[in-house]
Parts: sequence; C-alpha cells; structure tokens
Amino acid sequence: MKRATIILTLVLCFAFTGGAYAQRCLPGMRGIQVTGGMVDGFYSSSTNSETGYYFGLSMATYAKHSNKWVFGAEYLQRYYPYKDERLPVAQFTAEGGYYLNILSDPSKTFFLSLGGSAVAGYETVNWGDKLLFDGSTLQNRDRFVYGGAITLEIETYLSDRVVLLLTGHERILFGSDVSKFHTQFGVGLKFIIN
Repeated sequence: MKRATIILTLVLCFAFTGGAYAQRCLPGMRGIQVTGGMVDGFYSSSTNSETGYYFGLSMATYAKHSNKWVFGAEYLQRYYPYKDERLPVAQFTAEGGYYLNILSDPSKTFFLSLGGSAVAGYETVNWGDKLLFDGSTLQNRDRFVYGGAITLEIETYLSDRVVLLLTGHERILFGSDVSKFHTQFGVGLKFIIN
C-alpha cells in the first residue's frame, strides 16, 4: 500500500508539470518603493552642467486589474551654472496618484503602467543664501510649489517579493522661481510587504 501511494504521488507530480506562479498585484497588496535617478539629462559634476538627481520613497497599494495607488516623498536637486560655480535648486515634495496598468504578460512578471499624480512641496534656491561668492544677490526666493506629474513605469518581478522598477517622470510645478518642468528617469526597487 505504501509503495502504491508513492508511485501514485510521483505520477501525479509528473502529470501536472505546468508552471505555477505566485499571486501578484492582488487588490490590497502593498509595497515600499525606493527610486533614484537623473533630472533633465545625465548628471555630471562639471561646473557647466545643468542636470541633477533625485531619490524618493513611496508606498504602492494595488487596486483592481493590477492598477495601483502610489503615495510618497521625493528629494530633487538640480544645478544652474553661474560663472565658475553651480547654484543648487532643491525641491522637497510629496506626491500622490493613481497608476493604470496598460500592459502585462500572462505570467504577471512584467507590467507597464501610466500614472498621473498631484505634487506639492517646498523649493529652496542656493539653500536660502542670497549673497553669492562674487557679491551678487539672488532675486529668486524659497517658496512652496505645487502641480502634477505624469509617469511611465515598467515593473519586472525579480522574485515574488522584489520588483525592479524603471521610470520616466515629467513634472510641472507652479510657483517655482526657477523652472516649472522637470524630466526625470531612473531605477528603483519595490519590496512587497503583504
């Protein structure tokens, strides 16, 4: 009897050899995402470079049809050349929005999402220092900024709990003394927590 049970178990194991996938992107699942990348071009430490970098931390909560809500915070720093120096402009922002799943594969390993979000935060020019090294005075002020963003995001599952993110992000922020539009592209990791 024991021998027949073992043989039957082995036969059933080989009979059902189709792939089994973990359940992904179910409504209510949450993940913490860490992202970072370049702003307005490829970052360079050259004094005539006008680019910058960003990094962010956010929480994604999945809804129906692999869509998701994303809420988080981001730090962005961009540089503006001035003579032989660069003046930093930093933005501390909070963002919240909804991302629609527009493409995915049957195994739920690859997803392409398009998102829209609201953005609000604070912008500081040269860290609030109005007097420059050559005696000039900045006319730009530190101020609150607000606006929105459109995001194109690719998600690829590396394992059932770790996701690789590739993002393209266009922000428009009103209230800024310096620049209203910023194009961001970067990479990130999402860790599924439930």
